[in-house]
Amino acid sequence: MAGNPTRIPTHLVLGFLGAGKTTAILNLLKQKPEGERWAVLVNEFGEVGIDGAFLSNQGVAVKEVPGGCMCCVSGLPMQIGLNSLISFARPDRLFIEPTGLGHPAQVIETLTGEFYKDVVSLCTSVCLVDPRRLEDKRVLASRQFHDQVAVADVLVASKTDLCTAHQLDQFDNWANTWQPAKQRIGQISGGELPLDWLAGSSGNLPPHYPDSHHHHHRKASAEKPSLEDEPWQSYFNQGEGYNSMGWRVHEDLMFDPIALQSLASNAEFERFKGVARTTEGWWMFNAVEGVLTLLDAEPTDESRLEIISQKLEPEQLDQQLRAALAEPTKTKL
Repeated sequence: MAGNPTRIPTHLVLGFLGAGKTTAILNLLKQKPEGERWAVLVNEFGEVGIDGAFLSNQGVAVKEVPGGCMCCVSGLPMQIGLNSLISFARPDRLFIEPTGLGHPAQVIETLTGEFYKDVVSLCTSVCLVDPRRLEDKRVLASRQFHDQVAVADVLVASKTDLCTAHQLDQFDNWANTWQPAKQRIGQISGGELPLDWLAGSSGNLPPHYPDSHHHHHRKASAEKPSLEDEPWQSYFNQGEGYNSMGWRVHEDLMFDPIALQSLASNAEFERFKGVARTTEGWWMFNAVEGVLTLLDAEPTDESRLEIISQKLEPEQLDQQLRAALAEPTKTKL
Protein backbone atom coordinates (compact mmCIF):
# COMPACT_ATOMS: atom_id res chain seq x y z
CA MET A 1 0.00 0.00 0.00
CA ALA A 2 1.43 3.36 -1.04
CA GLY A 3 1.78 6.21 1.43
CA ASN A 4 2.93 6.76 5.00
CA PRO A 5 2.66 3.36 6.74
CA THR A 6 1.71 5.02 10.03
CA ARG A 7 -1.49 6.37 8.50
CA ILE A 8 -4.61 4.24 8.07
CA PRO A 9 -5.29 3.30 4.42
CA THR A 10 -8.82 4.56 3.78
CA HIS A 11 -11.14 3.83 0.86
CA LEU A 12 -14.42 5.48 -0.14
CA VAL A 13 -17.03 3.08 -1.55
CA LEU A 14 -19.39 5.32 -3.50
CA GLY A 15 -22.54 4.77 -5.54
CA PHE A 16 -26.13 5.90 -5.99
CA LEU A 17 -29.12 4.26 -4.32
CA GLY A 18 -29.17 0.51 -4.91
CA ALA A 19 -25.77 0.30 -6.60
CA GLY A 20 -24.66 -2.52 -4.29
CA LYS A 21 -22.18 -0.71 -2.03
CA THR A 22 -22.89 -2.74 1.10
CA THR A 23 -22.78 -6.04 -0.80
CA ALA A 24 -19.41 -5.05 -2.29
CA ILE A 25 -18.05 -4.18 1.16
CA LEU A 26 -19.25 -7.54 2.49
CA ASN A 27 -17.25 -9.22 -0.26
CA LEU A 28 -14.19 -7.07 0.44
CA LEU A 29 -14.36 -8.08 4.10
CA LYS A 30 -14.15 -11.74 3.08
CA GLN A 31 -10.73 -10.91 1.59
CA LYS A 32 -9.31 -9.48 4.83
CA PRO A 33 -5.86 -10.92 5.56
CA GLU A 34 -5.71 -12.87 8.79
CA GLY A 35 -4.40 -10.75 11.65
CA GLU A 36 -5.45 -7.40 10.18
CA ARG A 37 -8.05 -5.19 11.86
CA TRP A 38 -10.52 -3.53 9.49
CA ALA A 39 -13.29 -1.02 10.18
CA VAL A 40 -16.26 0.40 8.29
CA LEU A 41 -17.89 3.81 8.71
CA VAL A 42 -21.32 3.68 7.08
CA ASN A 43 -23.70 6.58 6.50
CA GLU A 44 -27.38 6.22 5.64
CA PHE A 45 -29.97 8.65 4.36
CA GLY A 46 -32.63 7.44 6.77
CA GLU A 47 -32.85 7.82 10.54
CA VAL A 48 -32.68 4.06 11.15
CA GLY A 49 -29.35 2.39 10.39
CA ILE A 50 -29.77 -0.73 8.24
CA ASP A 51 -26.45 -1.26 6.49
CA GLY A 52 -24.63 -1.43 9.81
CA ALA A 53 -26.78 -4.42 10.72
CA PHE A 54 -25.80 -6.10 7.43
CA LEU A 55 -22.11 -5.61 8.25
CA SER A 56 -22.08 -6.08 12.01
CA ASN A 57 -21.42 -9.83 12.09
CA GLN A 58 -18.38 -9.83 9.81
CA GLY A 59 -15.67 -9.64 12.46
CA VAL A 60 -14.88 -5.98 11.83
CA ALA A 61 -15.67 -2.78 13.71
CA VAL A 62 -18.68 -0.92 12.28
CA LYS A 63 -19.90 2.58 13.12
CA GLU A 64 -23.16 4.01 11.74
CA VAL A 65 -23.95 7.65 10.99
CA PRO A 66 -27.69 7.61 10.22
CA GLY A 67 -29.99 10.49 9.41
CA GLY A 68 -28.71 12.08 6.20
CA CYS A 69 -25.39 13.04 4.72
CA MET A 70 -22.68 12.56 7.33
CA CYS A 71 -20.64 15.44 5.92
CA CYS A 72 -23.26 17.98 6.99
CA VAL A 73 -23.30 20.03 10.19
CA SER A 74 -19.70 21.01 9.41
CA GLY A 75 -18.68 17.36 9.27
CA LEU A 76 -19.39 16.76 12.95
CA PRO A 77 -21.32 13.45 12.65
CA MET A 78 -18.60 12.04 10.43
CA GLN A 79 -15.83 13.20 12.75
CA ILE A 80 -17.53 11.69 15.80
CA GLY A 81 -17.96 8.33 14.03
CA LEU A 82 -14.45 8.40 12.60
CA ASN A 83 -12.86 9.31 15.93
CA SER A 84 -14.74 6.50 17.64
CA LEU A 85 -13.58 3.89 15.12
CA ILE A 86 -9.97 5.03 15.16
CA SER A 87 -9.79 5.21 18.95
CA PHE A 88 -11.46 1.91 19.80
CA ALA A 89 -10.85 -0.30 16.75
CA ARG A 90 -7.37 0.94 15.78
CA PRO A 91 -7.91 -0.42 12.26
CA ASP A 92 -5.24 -1.39 9.76
CA ARG A 93 -7.65 -0.44 6.95
CA LEU A 94 -10.80 1.68 6.87
CA PHE A 95 -13.74 1.70 4.46
CA ILE A 96 -16.21 4.58 4.33
CA GLU A 97 -19.62 4.12 2.70
CA PRO A 98 -21.39 7.49 2.30
CA THR A 99 -25.12 7.57 1.61
CA GLY A 100 -26.11 7.06 -2.01
CA LEU A 101 -27.81 10.46 -1.92
CA GLY A 102 -24.78 12.22 -0.47
CA HIS A 103 -22.06 14.31 -2.06
CA PRO A 104 -18.44 13.12 -1.63
CA ALA A 105 -16.75 16.54 -1.72
CA GLN A 106 -16.78 17.38 1.98
CA VAL A 107 -16.11 13.78 3.02
CA ILE A 108 -12.87 13.98 1.04
CA GLU A 109 -12.21 17.49 2.36
CA THR A 110 -12.55 16.22 5.94
CA LEU A 111 -10.28 13.20 5.38
CA THR A 112 -7.55 15.30 3.78
CA GLY A 113 -7.92 18.29 6.15
CA GLU A 114 -5.76 19.28 9.09
CA PHE A 115 -7.43 17.00 11.65
CA TYR A 116 -6.91 13.75 9.72
CA LYS A 117 -4.07 14.34 7.25
CA ASP A 118 -1.60 12.65 9.62
CA VAL A 119 -4.06 9.95 10.69
CA VAL A 120 -5.60 8.53 7.50
CA SER A 121 -4.22 8.04 4.02
CA LEU A 122 -6.89 8.44 1.35
CA CYS A 123 -6.30 5.55 -1.02
CA THR A 124 -8.11 4.33 -4.11
CA SER A 125 -11.82 5.15 -4.07
CA VAL A 126 -14.37 3.13 -6.02
CA CYS A 127 -17.77 4.07 -7.42
CA LEU A 128 -20.30 1.35 -8.21
CA VAL A 129 -22.82 2.01 -10.97
CA ASP A 130 -25.77 -0.19 -11.89
CA PRO A 131 -25.66 0.11 -15.73
CA ARG A 132 -29.45 0.01 -15.87
CA ARG A 133 -29.49 3.34 -14.01
CA LEU A 134 -27.82 5.03 -16.97
CA GLU A 135 -31.21 4.83 -18.68
CA ASP A 136 -32.82 6.89 -15.88
CA LYS A 137 -32.76 10.63 -16.60
CA ARG A 138 -33.32 11.42 -12.91
CA VAL A 139 -30.10 9.66 -11.99
CA LEU A 140 -28.08 11.21 -14.81
CA ALA A 141 -29.32 14.66 -13.78
CA SER A 142 -28.24 14.19 -10.16
CA ARG A 143 -25.19 16.22 -9.17
CA GLN A 144 -24.56 13.76 -6.35
CA PHE A 145 -24.37 10.84 -8.80
CA HIS A 146 -22.22 12.86 -11.19
CA ASP A 147 -19.65 13.74 -8.56
CA GLN A 148 -19.61 10.26 -7.00
CA VAL A 149 -18.37 9.13 -10.40
CA ALA A 150 -16.09 12.13 -10.92
CA VAL A 151 -14.01 11.66 -7.75
CA ALA A 152 -13.70 7.86 -8.00
CA ASP A 153 -10.40 6.33 -9.09
CA VAL A 154 -12.07 3.06 -10.04
CA LEU A 155 -15.42 2.90 -11.84
CA VAL A 156 -17.25 -0.42 -11.67
CA ALA A 157 -20.41 -1.73 -13.30
CA SER A 158 -22.27 -3.68 -10.62
CA LYS A 159 -25.09 -6.23 -10.93
CA THR A 160 -23.94 -7.16 -14.42
CA ASP A 161 -25.84 -10.44 -14.19
CA LEU A 162 -29.05 -8.38 -14.32
CA CYS A 163 -27.99 -6.32 -17.34
CA THR A 164 -28.32 -6.85 -21.07
CA ALA A 165 -25.28 -6.90 -23.34
CA HIS A 166 -26.42 -3.54 -24.73
CA GLN A 167 -26.56 -2.01 -21.25
CA LEU A 168 -23.03 -3.25 -20.52
CA ASP A 169 -21.75 -1.82 -23.80
CA GLN A 170 -23.41 1.49 -22.96
CA PHE A 171 -21.69 1.49 -19.57
CA ASP A 172 -18.26 0.86 -21.11
CA ASN A 173 -18.74 3.66 -23.65
CA TRP A 174 -19.95 6.07 -20.96
CA ALA A 175 -17.23 5.11 -18.47
CA ASN A 176 -14.47 5.70 -21.00
CA THR A 177 -15.65 9.27 -21.68
CA TRP A 178 -14.64 10.45 -18.20
CA GLN A 179 -11.67 12.77 -17.95
CA PRO A 180 -9.31 12.50 -16.20
CA ALA A 181 -9.40 8.82 -17.13
CA LYS A 182 -10.05 6.29 -14.38
CA GLN A 183 -7.32 4.05 -13.00
CA ARG A 184 -9.55 1.09 -13.77
CA ILE A 185 -12.95 0.40 -15.32
CA GLY A 186 -14.43 -2.98 -14.48
CA GLN A 187 -17.54 -5.11 -14.24
CA ILE A 188 -18.72 -7.33 -11.38
CA SER A 189 -21.76 -9.34 -10.34
CA GLY A 190 -22.83 -10.40 -6.87
CA GLY A 191 -20.80 -7.58 -5.37
CA GLU A 192 -17.58 -9.56 -5.92
CA LEU A 193 -15.20 -6.61 -5.94
CA PRO A 194 -11.53 -7.75 -5.94
CA LEU A 195 -9.48 -6.19 -3.15
CA ASP A 196 -6.51 -5.68 -5.45
CA TRP A 197 -8.56 -3.21 -7.52
CA LEU A 198 -8.21 -0.85 -4.54
CA ALA A 199 -4.41 -0.99 -4.42
CA GLY A 200 -2.59 2.32 -4.66
CA SER A 201 -3.24 5.89 -3.64
CA SER A 202 -6.02 8.30 -4.54
CA GLY A 203 -5.67 10.25 -7.74
CA ASN A 204 -7.32 13.23 -6.02
CA LEU A 205 -9.80 13.58 -8.87
CA PRO A 206 -11.88 16.76 -8.49
CA PRO A 207 -15.68 16.91 -8.20
CA HIS A 208 -17.48 18.90 -10.87
CA TYR A 209 -19.95 20.44 -8.41
CA PRO A 210 -17.93 20.97 -5.21
CA ASP A 211 -20.53 23.24 -3.61
CA SER A 212 -23.39 20.76 -3.93
CA HIS A 213 -22.76 19.34 -0.47
CA HIS A 214 -24.31 22.46 1.08
CA HIS A 215 -27.71 20.86 0.79
CA HIS A 216 -29.12 19.04 3.75
CA HIS A 217 -27.89 20.59 6.96
CA ARG A 218 -29.89 19.39 9.88
CA LYS A 219 -29.71 19.11 13.64
CA ALA A 220 -28.28 16.00 15.21
CA SER A 221 -30.88 13.32 15.86
CA ALA A 222 -32.21 13.00 19.38
CA GLU A 223 -31.46 9.80 21.23
CA LYS A 224 -34.04 7.17 20.36
CA PRO A 225 -36.23 5.78 23.16
CA SER A 226 -35.99 2.22 24.41
CA LEU A 227 -38.01 -0.37 22.52
CA GLU A 228 -39.14 -1.71 25.88
CA ASP A 229 -40.98 1.59 26.36
CA GLU A 230 -41.99 2.08 22.71
CA PRO A 231 -41.91 -1.28 20.89
CA TRP A 232 -42.91 0.25 17.52
CA GLN A 233 -40.97 3.36 16.43
CA SER A 234 -41.11 5.13 13.07
CA TYR A 235 -38.93 7.93 11.71
CA PHE A 236 -39.25 10.21 8.69
CA ASN A 237 -36.53 12.03 6.77
CA GLN A 238 -36.37 13.90 3.45
CA GLY A 239 -33.90 15.64 1.18
CA GLU A 240 -32.53 15.66 -2.37
CA GLY A 241 -36.06 15.03 -3.68
CA TYR A 242 -36.36 11.75 -1.77
CA ASN A 243 -38.22 10.65 1.35
CA SER A 244 -37.24 8.01 3.86
CA MET A 245 -39.40 6.11 6.33
CA GLY A 246 -37.65 3.94 8.89
CA TRP A 247 -38.80 1.67 11.70
CA ARG A 248 -37.35 0.11 14.83
CA VAL A 249 -39.49 -2.79 16.05
CA HIS A 250 -39.17 -4.85 19.23
CA GLU A 251 -38.00 -8.43 18.59
CA ASP A 252 -41.18 -9.82 20.17
CA LEU A 253 -43.18 -8.38 17.25
CA MET A 254 -42.73 -10.89 14.44
CA PHE A 255 -43.62 -10.32 10.80
CA ASP A 256 -45.49 -12.54 8.39
CA PRO A 257 -42.78 -13.40 5.81
CA ILE A 258 -45.12 -13.48 2.80
CA ALA A 259 -46.77 -10.16 3.70
CA LEU A 260 -43.39 -8.50 4.25
CA GLN A 261 -42.03 -9.84 0.95
CA SER A 262 -45.08 -8.48 -0.83
CA LEU A 263 -44.58 -5.02 0.66
CA ALA A 264 -40.84 -5.05 -0.09
CA SER A 265 -41.51 -5.91 -3.74
CA ASN A 266 -43.42 -2.68 -4.40
CA ALA A 267 -41.78 -1.27 -7.55
CA GLU A 268 -42.73 2.28 -6.53
CA PHE A 269 -40.08 2.16 -3.77
CA GLU A 270 -36.58 3.19 -4.76
CA ARG A 271 -35.28 1.04 -1.89
CA PHE A 272 -36.68 -1.32 0.70
CA LYS A 273 -34.13 -2.78 3.05
CA GLY A 274 -34.08 -4.19 6.51
CA VAL A 275 -33.34 -6.91 9.00
CA ALA A 276 -36.53 -8.36 10.44
CA ARG A 277 -37.71 -11.18 12.64
CA THR A 278 -40.34 -13.24 10.84
CA THR A 279 -42.24 -16.30 11.95
CA GLU A 280 -39.69 -18.27 9.88
CA GLY A 281 -36.62 -16.68 11.46
CA TRP A 282 -34.48 -13.58 10.96
CA TRP A 283 -34.21 -12.36 7.37
CA MET A 284 -32.41 -9.59 5.50
CA PHE A 285 -34.52 -7.78 2.92
CA ASN A 286 -32.86 -5.80 0.13
CA ALA A 287 -35.02 -4.53 -2.73
CA VAL A 288 -34.31 -2.03 -5.51
CA GLU A 289 -37.39 -0.86 -7.40
CA GLY A 290 -39.27 -4.04 -6.54
CA VAL A 291 -36.48 -6.55 -7.25
CA LEU A 292 -36.07 -8.30 -3.90
CA THR A 293 -33.13 -10.25 -2.48
CA LEU A 294 -33.62 -12.31 0.69
CA LEU A 295 -30.87 -13.64 2.94
CA ASP A 296 -30.79 -15.35 6.32
CA ALA A 297 -29.74 -12.99 9.11
CA GLU A 298 -28.21 -13.43 12.52
CA PRO A 299 -30.68 -12.87 15.39
CA THR A 300 -30.53 -9.41 16.93
CA ASP A 301 -32.47 -7.48 19.55
CA GLU A 302 -34.70 -5.53 17.14
CA SER A 303 -36.06 -5.44 13.61
CA ARG A 304 -35.00 -2.46 11.48
CA LEU A 305 -36.64 -1.54 8.18
CA GLU A 306 -36.41 1.39 5.80
CA ILE A 307 -38.20 2.57 2.66
CA ILE A 308 -36.83 5.30 0.37
CA SER A 309 -39.08 6.76 -2.30
CA GLN A 310 -39.73 10.02 -4.08
CA LYS A 311 -43.40 9.79 -3.20
CA LEU A 312 -44.15 8.54 0.28
CA GLU A 313 -47.18 8.76 2.61
CA PRO A 314 -45.89 8.12 6.16
CA GLU A 315 -49.22 7.21 7.80
CA GLN A 316 -50.24 4.90 4.96
CA LEU A 317 -46.87 3.15 4.94
CA ASP A 318 -46.92 2.71 8.69
CA GLN A 319 -50.34 1.04 8.43
CA GLN A 320 -49.09 -1.22 5.63
CA LEU A 321 -46.09 -2.35 7.67
CA ARG A 322 -48.25 -2.95 10.75
CA ALA A 323 -50.52 -5.08 8.56
CA ALA A 324 -47.49 -7.24 7.70
CA LEU A 325 -47.10 -8.34 11.32
CA ALA A 326 -47.92 -11.96 12.07
CA GLU A 327 -51.40 -12.26 13.55
CA PRO A 328 -50.36 -13.66 16.97
CA THR A 329 -48.07 -10.68 17.63
CA LYS A 330 -50.35 -7.82 16.53
CA THR A 331 -52.08 -7.86 19.91
CA LYS A 332 -48.78 -6.90 21.59
CA LEU A 333 -48.85 -3.40 20.11
